[in-house]
Amino acid sequence: MGPLIPNEFIPAEWNFVLAILIGIAFGYIMEASGFSSSRKLIGVFYGYDFAVLKVFFTACIVALIGLNYMDYLNWIDMTQLFVQPTYLWAAIVGGFIMGIGFLAGGFCPGTSLCAAGIGKIDGIIFTIGLFIGIVIFSESFTWLQPLYEKSNLGHITLDETLGISPYLIIFIFTLIAILAFYISDVVRKRVKKVFY
Repeated sequence: MGPLIPNEFIPAEWNFVLAILIGIAFGYIMEASGFSSSRKLIGVFYGYDFAVLKVFFTACIVALIGLNYMDYLNWIDMTQLFVQPTYLWAAIVGGFIMGIGFLAGGFCPGTSLCAAGIGKIDGIIFTIGLFIGIVIFSESFTWLQPLYEKSNLGHITLDETLGISPYLIIFIFTLIAILAFYISDVVRKRVKKVFY
């Protein structure tokens, strides 16, 4: 729960307790927002509901601005944050497979667990399929390992890769988010006129 636990604002023993409480709050917010409904989630693909796009874009922009602002105030050190290694082709193939699953089932892994948690049959079936997929992936990993090893670009970030300021990245992504929000509203209004 950095930067609170590493800076000893909260004892380290509270780490798992806080993680559980945050998880419960996150699940409650997802359910209260309607994200346990496959109809709401699939609305992005059909153009009648862009709540998912707006929530994820907002979360990314808030995290991006928040982390850089905390770094600016010396509350955290951005150079000490772990950057997940980029496996380019694995990400492309995995994203394609997950996109097909999202479109076919109407859930992502998190929302399927939320739906299963409240007893929705489609969420339960999707979650069972999710775990079957995890087992298949785990058992076939030795066959898939070359895909990972050939496309490992290491711990890269956009600003380092492009050689530009991280603040310019924030500005560009904020503009992209605003543009995406505007376009999604235009599309939603046009689709709504056709279907309603």
